Amino acid sequence: MDFLEKARIRITHWISHNDHHLEEYELFAEQLEDAGRLVAAEQIREIVRLNARCGDCLRTALRDLQNH
Repeated sequence: MDFLEKARIRITHWISHNDHHLEEYELFAEQLEDAGRLVAAEQIREIVRLNARCGDCLRTALRDLQNH
């Protein structure tokens, strides 16, 4: 297996891992909000937004690797 194939596998794994964390973070933000911790919930939601952007970057990188 060459380096680029390994890179595609690694990035695919990272995308899946990141998506799983996004789900966990959003659930946690909801729980914090339900507990009345609005500032903490908003900070976790900011993490969701930032990690979603990371996921976009990973997907762009993967598309580039798949096109070559």
